[in-house]
Amino acid sequence: MQESCAPVRRNRWADLIAIVAVGGLSAATIVGRHSDGAARPWLFLDIAVGIVATGLILVLGRRPVQGALVLAGLAALSPAATPPATVGTLTVAQRRPLRTAVLVALAGTVGHLIQALWRPIGNLPFFWFAVLDVAVHAALLGWGQWTQARQQVLDSLRERAHRAEAEQGRRVAEARALERTKMAREMHDVLAHRLSLLATYAGALEYRPDSSPEKLAKAAGVIRSGVHQALDELREVISVLRDTEIDELPGGRPQPTFQDLRALVEESREAGTTIAYDDRVNDPTTLPPATGRTAYRVVQEGLTNARKHAAGHPVTLTVTGQPGDGLRIALTNPGSNGTSLTPGSGTGLVGLTERVQLAGGTLDHGKRPDGRFRLEASLPWPS
Repeated sequence: MQESCAPVRRNRWADLIAIVAVGGLSAATIVGRHSDGAARPWLFLDIAVGIVATGLILVLGRRPVQGALVLAGLAALSPAATPPATVGTLTVAQRRPLRTAVLVALAGTVGHLIQALWRPIGNLPFFWFAVLDVAVHAALLGWGQWTQARQQVLDSLRERAHRAEAEQGRRVAEARALERTKMAREMHDVLAHRLSLLATYAGALEYRPDSSPEKLAKAAGVIRSGVHQALDELREVISVLRDTEIDELPGGRPQPTFQDLRALVEESREAGTTIAYDDRVNDPTTLPPATGRTAYRVVQEGLTNARKHAAGHPVTLTVTGQPGDGLRIALTNPGSNGTSLTPGSGTGLVGLTERVQLAGGTLDHGKRPDGRFRLEASLPWPS
């Protein structure tokens, strides 16, 4: 409650100070004009006009143009209204457009000229009074318009600063959201691949309990190693969700490249997937790292889906391309056999399509007339 009343209290104090100051100037004007006794018949008129004009200072805050025009009219009646009329002209010049301010200043000038005609100052000729009158009102007009323009510039700069700060905050938020989405997509690809391998080895242990101790121990070792890797990758996901900076992720590992593709295929083969791999890529060392990483993720997602939805069936993988001609990936496997080793969210191919499109390529996937599922990707490879 006290905070809401504070601005009102400060405005009242400002109004009180303005009334006292202007009232003091009006009183001084009255005393000066009546010091020689020649203007004594106008004393009561000057006092009344001075009181009314001083009270109109309160109106200038809400209706500056109307208040200034009334004060200009009072200035034509008595010199006691000169200080309030001056304040009115300056207020309009500070708050209103130039055209309105000029008209109000002109009204104030005419009002004081009328005052000088019927109540002249003793030793000051009318001509010089007119010159002084015009000069003062021109100065008030110029001062007020300059103050208004300066305030507008300051407001504009302040608004620009606020807008720039808000824009910067928005860009930072968008960049952070983009990085988090990127990391989440990356972790989805890695975790889905890793968990599908674990499910494959676990299924072998379940359905082949009569395997030799060496094979059982090897499968258990692969599962243990895979679980550790999956936990590390899950910790990275949690770090991202906690708004940890990407560069500060614990245990960060290098991103895969196109040269890691053969190791990915061999890893899937060791998990029991039969893969016919045809690599016809010319000069793969010139492939851009981002394109190679995208190609790796395409093959990884394709092999993961094949293990999940068509476990035990062979997969055909063909990778062709050369500089200037682009890189093409084709992965086919029999359609779903109705079972899935691991549940999926169904967003893997959606995220993969977005990844390929961001790399400037295209992705096509779906069942063919022969019932086989085919995943095709085409990525740019500049010469």
